[in-house]
Amino acid sequence: MSRGGGCSPPMDLLRSEAMQLVQVIIPAESARLAVSNLGDLGLLQFKDLNADKSPFQRAYAAQIKRCGEMARRLRFFKEQMSKAAILTSPTQFSGASLEIGDLEIKLGEFEAELTEVNTNNRKLQRTYNELVEYNVLLEKTGEFFYSAQRSAAEQQREMVADQSGDSSLESPLLHQEMVIDPSKQVKLGSLIGLVPKQKAMAFERILYRATRGNMLLRQESVDESIIDPQSGEKAVKNSFVIFYSGERAKSKILKICDAFGANRYPFPEDLATQLQTIQKVSGKVSELKATVEIGLAHRDGILKNIACEYEEWNNLLKKEKAIYHTLNMFSLDVTKKCLVAEGWSPVFATSQVQDALHRATTGSNSEVGCIFQILNTQESPPTYFQTNKFTSSFQDIVDAYGIASYQELNPGLFTIVTFPFLFAVMFGDWGHGICIFLTALYLIIREKKLASQKLDDIVEIMFGGRYVILIMSLFSIYTGLIYNEFFSVPFELFGKSAYACHDPSCGDATTEGLVMVGQTYPFGVDPVWHGSRSELPFLNSLKMKMSILLGIAQMNLGIVLSFFNAKYFKNTVNVWYQFVPQLIFLNSLFGYLSLLIIIKWCTGSKADLYHIMIYMFLSPTDDIGENQLFPGQRIVQLVLLLLALVSVPWMLFPKPLFLKKQHEQRHQGQHYTMLQETDESVAQLGGQHENPHNHEEFEFSEVLVHQLIHTIEFVLGAVSNTASYLRLWALSLAHSELSSVFYDKVLLLAWGYNNVIILVVGVMVFLFATIFVLLSMETLSAFLHALRLHWVEFQGKFYEGGGYKFAPFVFASILEEED
Repeated sequence: MSRGGGCSPPMDLLRSEAMQLVQVIIPAESARLAVSNLGDLGLLQFKDLNADKSPFQRAYAAQIKRCGEMARRLRFFKEQMSKAAILTSPTQFSGASLEIGDLEIKLGEFEAELTEVNTNNRKLQRTYNELVEYNVLLEKTGEFFYSAQRSAAEQQREMVADQSGDSSLESPLLHQEMVIDPSKQVKLGSLIGLVPKQKAMAFERILYRATRGNMLLRQESVDESIIDPQSGEKAVKNSFVIFYSGERAKSKILKICDAFGANRYPFPEDLATQLQTIQKVSGKVSELKATVEIGLAHRDGILKNIACEYEEWNNLLKKEKAIYHTLNMFSLDVTKKCLVAEGWSPVFATSQVQDALHRATTGSNSEVGCIFQILNTQESPPTYFQTNKFTSSFQDIVDAYGIASYQELNPGLFTIVTFPFLFAVMFGDWGHGICIFLTALYLIIREKKLASQKLDDIVEIMFGGRYVILIMSLFSIYTGLIYNEFFSVPFELFGKSAYACHDPSCGDATTEGLVMVGQTYPFGVDPVWHGSRSELPFLNSLKMKMSILLGIAQMNLGIVLSFFNAKYFKNTVNVWYQFVPQLIFLNSLFGYLSLLIIIKWCTGSKADLYHIMIYMFLSPTDDIGENQLFPGQRIVQLVLLLLALVSVPWMLFPKPLFLKKQHEQRHQGQHYTMLQETDESVAQLGGQHENPHNHEEFEFSEVLVHQLIHTIEFVLGAVSNTASYLRLWALSLAHSELSSVFYDKVLLLAWGYNNVIILVVGVMVFLFATIFVLLSMETLSAFLHALRLHWVEFQGKFYEGGGYKFAPFVFASILEEED
């Protein structure tokens, strides 16, 4: 794509944008506004000039700490809104309605008010929960309190009447005391409360052991779950009454109650007082319930006010924090009145950056303007491609392999066409293509709504690649029409079949006896081949040869693109000693095979291409015989074989020798050569992305070994990469056969039973297999194979991917980040 005019942004996907290293000197009073304007612009990537300093030693550490405190308050508000089930109102960030100082004051006021309301509500809620628990306890224990008290009195009278028992260590102390002195009266104390039901048995055992049986415990389960005043969570509890004797026993029982989280409450022994207490507690419960509801309504009102402006506050704070983090990357001049910044910017953005700085000077009423200047540097600039929502997903496919080096030829431009086409070759069915097209169309039509929602991982991946899926589906429809497959069913869409039966006995398409009676089928595969005995041999041969042709074409494209890379970087060594021999070697062998395939298709010859290629190497001087496709074929094969053999040492030896010679000439008597000229000569002689600052001693052995590895990799890769393209044939055949199996063995088989239930089950199984196997698993499989073909077989011929991405300071991406 070239730079466009009108409303569309300028784009150049063939090579990355020209970048420049700029220096900006900003007065301190206009620094914040300048960075804010540059953040809105988003076309300047700042360098950290204070990398040796810790975050606490930087100039704006206090402001960042201040922003951190405000962020803590916003997180506190977010938690409170989440607990109260109050949603934030999405608002568009303006940033001009509120200053950061006013925001800090407002956040502090809201936090203090909300904290006070929460504290009061917690106290009221705890008191309310205690009263509810007390009320339940009064109702539950009032029934058996007096019966337990009577049981204790009866036991006491029995112990007084029993004179025969001897005191022992095993007998309860209360019993011993009554036996020794029957006239002594024992006053029993009581405790009532609630204990968690899961701790009730352990609670009873510990009480019995601690008091040596000198107590009486009655427990009863509370039917409904109640909120515990201490934890604020619902719990199932048992009510209990403990009767004891003596202060020592009381002290032990109190400690055990505390250990088991048993809440104790006072209980009046007098019946009249008990009734009054129940009424009084019930009244307080009603009053506190109304008070708690009023408190919660007040809290919700505060949170709703916060929710209306939360997004704007959060965005303003994100922006402010990003500004100060960026300012901390600047260095102070000696007067400490100006800030010095350095960064990368596209050349086309120079006027926009200068305009943003001018607006900052005007807006801050600064008497001194900002200084903008371009620096000369030998550093490698970042890579920047201007993409839109359509091209960005294709560029991401390339970037996943590696970011293009600066000004390196970008495969992303070619991927827009080649990637979906290779996918479609493996996924050729226009029925399945229509299904994928409808899915992509749905994602595109609803893209605004879906972009604002939080999607799960799989849907988010599909939504991000919706335009890739759209183009893949269109190409799949095209290749499906060529293969003449609609859910594996052929149709006579473009005319009548060119074949017919020569007699009535060959009515079955699977028998032999078809003869050509009409014109060749105008577009794609003749439908008569589907279901015939010749289907697999015919389609196998067609798709296998087609895969080889496509693979050789794409690999040649990769080698040709390496020439344009070398020409752009003025690297003549790579042109003559890499591009030329690679092109000769690949086309002497596999380019010749492609030519033979085309000739055989055009002439209808019965020549065996396997035999030709094998004996081209084993017996190049023998007579070809019946496998001859054109006159002079043996001479041509000898010449091509010789060229292939010559191209291997051509790739291996001249480049290291030439680099060594140039290195000796450059360093012989030229110690005072200007640095810039030396760097340029190094860039021309070596690889286009070699470090120009590398002035170490030239090691010929290392260069030779490096070139040997590249030569072996290309020679072996020419064979393996060509074979790798056969996956186009294999995946296409697998997809076609799977689709045919599901149609013939599921749908047609169920249809043949003439049973509604079997038909419904068959249709459901067919739909399930189509959606989850063919439209999901097969799509993913074809996508991954197409990805491999691009990354290894295509991009490996010319693409280094050794750059780093342009990451400008821009508010848009900062505001999109999740908290």
